[in-house]
Amino acid sequence: MEEDVEVMKKLVAASRALATTNSSIHRLPNPTMLINTIALQEAQTSTAIENIFTTEDELYKAVSETIREENIKPATKEVLRYREALWEGYHITQEKGKMDMESIISTFRQIKNSTAGIRPPQTLTVIRRGQSEFRSGEVVYTPPRGAGIIEVKMENLIEYLNDDEKYPTDPMIKMCIAHYQFEAIHPFSDGNGRTGRILNLLYLVNKGLLRQPVLYLSKYIMINKDDYYHHLSGVTQRESWKPWVMYMLDAVEKTAELTNQLITSILNQMEATLAHGKTTIKWYNKEVNETIFSQPYIKPKFIGEILGITSRTTLTKYFGELVSAKILSPAKDGKEVYYINDDLVQILKG
Repeated sequence: MEEDVEVMKKLVAASRALATTNSSIHRLPNPTMLINTIALQEAQTSTAIENIFTTEDELYKAVSETIREENIKPATKEVLRYREALWEGYHITQEKGKMDMESIISTFRQIKNSTAGIRPPQTLTVIRRGQSEFRSGEVVYTPPRGAGIIEVKMENLIEYLNDDEKYPTDPMIKMCIAHYQFEAIHPFSDGNGRTGRILNLLYLVNKGLLRQPVLYLSKYIMINKDDYYHHLSGVTQRESWKPWVMYMLDAVEKTAELTNQLITSILNQMEATLAHGKTTIKWYNKEVNETIFSQPYIKPKFIGEILGITSRTTLTKYFGELVSAKILSPAKDGKEVYYINDDLVQILKG
């Protein structure tokens, strides 16, 4: 694979794009500020690939605590669990310095809100053609099953990812191959697609190719969903690896470029808003600005925590100043008042 000229050209392009994105991540004043922006978009789109849909408005309200937890829709909760699984997986992988079975099962459990593990050996699982495909519903693949079989295959996959001396393949190529293998093993009864897409990002972080797991990889897969399943089937049925690897490398390249554009736009707008805020509002500072750009919707208490203000009257006055300066715009959901960073919302819409 690494001797193929086309694959090597695409690998170089993907690596350069990812390196540029990494540089942009380094410019962020607070590395975790993308949790409720780009990482949330990745969570939403990866979940949508599995035909579980929610709106940006519902998500932004949920992360800003504008709506009570009991009123959050099930689809929105699925997206939030994905986001939590992504970041919990990131911290676990950072601590361990490698991929392992325990971390993978933990990621799956977080996504599915379940205590289940590897699917039981007697459980028959089949992969069918999607609703939009010719002969929809037809069985196209039956993943392996049997006592200990899945565990052995997963341990082999984990060794392939971690042991660079035994398997000295470029990490990006490894990610492409490992993603197919994970899909083929299908270790869990459900949630394999989402778990596999999180593992892609965690592996890139583990190998030092990405500082934070914020690559918007699912966007490409969602747009090119039919090709994704077509190339997966190509490997299964014909061992046609090159088109699959080219597809995945192109996904990394294109989404790295997109992620870089988003980060750059956020940083530029942050800079402009900080300058404007400082000239129009005497208490406006860098910390307040970062908080306002940490998520699209914000409640007064978040700014209150930064400034050490608990008085509702004072916070109402301060937010009135933010609205007058056109930094935020007010909104209501029932009795709950919250504020929208329209500039950030527009950037995230693309």
